[in-house]
Amino acid sequence: MNTSEKAKPFGVFERLVAWRYLRSRRKETVVSVIAGFSFAGIMLGVATLIIVMAVMNGFRAELINRILGINGHMIVQPIDAPLNDYLDLAKRIEAVTGVQMAIPTVEGQTLASGNGGAGGGALVRGVSMDDLTRLDWVSKNIIAGDLVSFAAGDGVLIGSRMAESLGLIVGDDITLVSPEGDVTPFGVTPRVKAYPISGVFEIGMSEYDSSIIYMPLKEAQVYFNSDDEVQSIEVFIDDPDMVDDYRQPIEASVERQIFITDWQQRNRTFFSALEVERNVMFMILTLIILVAALNIISGLIMLVKDKGRDIAILRTMGATSSSVMRIFFMTGSAIGVAGTGAGVALGVLVCLNVENIRHFFSWLSGTTVFDPELYFLSQLPADMDVSETVSIIIMAFVLTFLATLIPAWRASKIDPVQALRYE
Repeated sequence: MNTSEKAKPFGVFERLVAWRYLRSRRKETVVSVIAGFSFAGIMLGVATLIIVMAVMNGFRAELINRILGINGHMIVQPIDAPLNDYLDLAKRIEAVTGVQMAIPTVEGQTLASGNGGAGGGALVRGVSMDDLTRLDWVSKNIIAGDLVSFAAGDGVLIGSRMAESLGLIVGDDITLVSPEGDVTPFGVTPRVKAYPISGVFEIGMSEYDSSIIYMPLKEAQVYFNSDDEVQSIEVFIDDPDMVDDYRQPIEASVERQIFITDWQQRNRTFFSALEVERNVMFMILTLIILVAALNIISGLIMLVKDKGRDIAILRTMGATSSSVMRIFFMTGSAIGVAGTGAGVALGVLVCLNVENIRHFFSWLSGTTVFDPELYFLSQLPADMDVSETVSIIIMAFVLTFLATLIPAWRASKIDPVQALRYE
């Protein structure tokens, strides 16, 4: 290998010296310990950031999938007159390009109780059998029973957590009490009626599994005194993120005054809170990487002081100040690059096995980690975003590269004469 190849920027000579400074010797134990802590800090910071962001992305994606799986992306409600022509309106809305289905719905709050008398609030949703079969999150997640009695018009579907809390199984009767009851000479009396349980569904979102009851549309109209009307039509579209683009075509298709709300409006507060939490967590966890980068600065400054005589010798042998700066820049950057790479590997490994890890810690601690009652979902999701992961890697590289500049610059400014005189 010729001299020019050895002397060129970031060439063999500079890489060999930088690698030599990374290898610890007995008298450089303190520097090596600091470098080790810097490596571990960057690795854990990058891994933690990737894992937390992936879990929060997965949490948001799963919530959206489940919320939009059983709730309409757009809700059409009447303004001028009741929706007694709902079948015709639903067909018109479904004819709009991009609309998957339009489901007429009757909803009402009730008190649900089981055989033992224990009860709790429930949301009754009245939908037709044909429409229920199109709600895949419900019809394809029935864990007990079937849709036979529901199709006959006298059975209901309840969530798995409701069935568990009320002590009910398929075939039992669930008693529903509605405050909007019958008008009598003594006033309005609550309506009380028992329905056989046709099936039990499990969506995987505790709020829905514990509170929603699906009832045949005709029976729901009778129970809630809705005659031959519905309260709203739930519209499902191809791209839920583009709901604003569907407003005008839907309004034009129904040919009457309607009021439209979408899922973003109804869940704005909830998802805004998730977004704020996500951004705050990103900034907080970035501090871990920043602290590790500061450790690189302290470790390299100590290394520069320890290698003052070596730097002076290199300078007297012809090494330029820029060459010395590049040597220490590579020394510090190697720690950052290795730590970032190890952090990415650890983060990806944890994200791919996050549910198994959750089960392990639940078994180890004897408690339920990520309790569905608190976090809505029955599983711990993790959804890694490629662009987000790349941005984390770039951020870690930038922080570590910037951290090496100060000590590398100080090393390049060492006067070889002064360094050898006081050595």
